[in-house]
Amino acid sequence: MTKSELIAKLAALNPHLYQRDVERIVATIFDEITNALARGDRVELRGFGAFSVKQRDSRTGRNPRTGEAVSVTEKRVPYFKTGKDLRDRINREFAAQLAAGLQISPQTDQDDVD
Repeated sequence: MTKSELIAKLAALNPHLYQRDVERIVATIFDEITNALARGDRVELRGFGAFSVKQRDSRTGRNPRTGEAVSVTEKRVPYFKTGKDLRDRINREFAAQLAAGLQISPQTDQDDVD
């Protein structure tokens, strides 16, 4: 789901709100999450998950094209850990799909087929 799809869905579920107000609400929520992570804070949405920032130390990497050693500086990266409720719901719906006969299989390479 994209941001615009989320806005459209929320606007459809809340016809008493103007489209521009829904856009502003969604933008404000994303901005606040972004600002909190930029400050190094943790953002937890109960039942959904937690956003945090992890520190990656500097290291020596490799240029994939030339194989040359490259120095990679330390950096901070966003990290998301799903909440228990979200994980349970995803697995429950996946199990229901399997039980209904909707076989969900991993991608296979056609080259491996004889």
